[in-house]
Amino acid sequence: MVKLKCRATNPPKPERSYMYMISHNQLSLADIFSDCKEKFETDKYQFLSLLENTINLDEFIPTSFYNHFYASTGRPRKYYLHSMLWALLLQRIFSIPTDTLLIIFLKYSKELRDFCGFDKVPDGSKFTRFKQDFLLDLQSMFDTLVDVTEPICQRIDEFKASMTIFDTSGIEAFVTENNPKYANRIIKQLKAFKKVHGLDDSYDPYKAAYKSMPSHSSANQQIKQLYINGHFCYVYKFGMITNGHGIVRDISFYNKAFLEAHPDIIVDKKSDSPDEDKSLYDAKAVIPVLKDFFEKHPLINPKTFLGDAAFDSCTIYKSLLQDIKFEKAYIPLNHRSKIQNEQCPINENGIPCCPHDHSLPMKSEGTAKRKNGLVRFKFCCPKVKWVRQENKKYKRQCYCENPCTDSSCGRMFYIYPEKDLRAYPGTLRGTDEWDETYKIRCVVEQSINHFKESFCIASRKTQNEKTLHADLLLGGITQLITVVLADKIYKHEYIRSLKPLIA
Repeated sequence: MVKLKCRATNPPKPERSYMYMISHNQLSLADIFSDCKEKFETDKYQFLSLLENTINLDEFIPTSFYNHFYASTGRPRKYYLHSMLWALLLQRIFSIPTDTLLIIFLKYSKELRDFCGFDKVPDGSKFTRFKQDFLLDLQSMFDTLVDVTEPICQRIDEFKASMTIFDTSGIEAFVTENNPKYANRIIKQLKAFKKVHGLDDSYDPYKAAYKSMPSHSSANQQIKQLYINGHFCYVYKFGMITNGHGIVRDISFYNKAFLEAHPDIIVDKKSDSPDEDKSLYDAKAVIPVLKDFFEKHPLINPKTFLGDAAFDSCTIYKSLLQDIKFEKAYIPLNHRSKIQNEQCPINENGIPCCPHDHSLPMKSEGTAKRKNGLVRFKFCCPKVKWVRQENKKYKRQCYCENPCTDSSCGRMFYIYPEKDLRAYPGTLRGTDEWDETYKIRCVVEQSINHFKESFCIASRKTQNEKTLHADLLLGGITQLITVVLADKIYKHEYIRSLKPLIA
């Protein structure tokens, strides 16, 4: 049995910890290796056999990728394309955090080498150059798998598959500004400043620190300052689209090339609020990202969009519902800007209310299509009941003690959504349908967290944007191959993770 030796005099340094982050015990390299080795000593080779017999990478690797990889370079390739891809995919499937540890496993596991097809294990530089040299090819492979997995997602649940959910996040780069001492020193000084000058709570040291810090890293202007998970950090920002299953559909890496292609996204403003700046940036990015996505995948039919309150803008609603042709948009209202209706009193969700008692929302009676094909919402008095008549037909009957109309059927209001898409984005807020549908939005956050933690992207020790971009795409490829495998073995409950199969 091969044992990994670690020098006790020089243990690995612990991960950086930031303010407000939940404390955790840092595992040593020996601990990680021991844990993973235990997995391989049980029944994990059975899992490798399952992969070998189920997944054929040839089905998903574009011809252009083969041509680029095996193009004449003056000397033959030492390693096969399949071998490099399988090694990097297994790294994510088994949550191996570093390339160094991946290489150790390959060296000491003959079964793993045989599965990948390595006679000799590549060194770390080979894996790094592979990701950097073939970044565009990895993008092409990812896009191919998106199209391959779309029918699978449709078969599993058409309603969830028709959802488009968008969110942004960031990957911390390995730069000086991400040293916790950098932000903590500034915040400590500003807290002392507040105390000495007797300032009240309107002075927020954290917001003041955010404003005083540079907006990007000195090493690379594309490494932007962000406030995520309760701490300041400098990150490469990216956007992710998933469907209602939580399966990734698109990854947009906000590097220089992307921003040059979308100049309208650039936001130079830096306010006192990191949340406000993030919302402004996200609002600028969402429509260009969605248009790029649907242009690449014309067979994907968008029906329902889900996003957070950062996208609550009249311009965005118009683009989503009229330009991109979503049927519904589930976006919470930013309550700093309330909705209004001159024709009738409405509540905070846009539901018409009783003219005599604004606390009583009117009853929704669904929608009806007009002759021009547009939909209108119909509402009736909250004190109306349907009463059976002598002819056995039902008729509305108003039982209001203080009626606002002479009609026995009570007051009725009609809402025409096209007049205010922000208030009525194809659906009604405050309803059970809204609440149940919007709950699904959290799957995009779960997917982002899965990429960062399970695929170990959050802990990459690099500031090279191509490497991080490739890591994101490899995470996406891994998840999509997971969907294909789960479908082939008729285990759709595993479409988001293969961990239960190797646990």
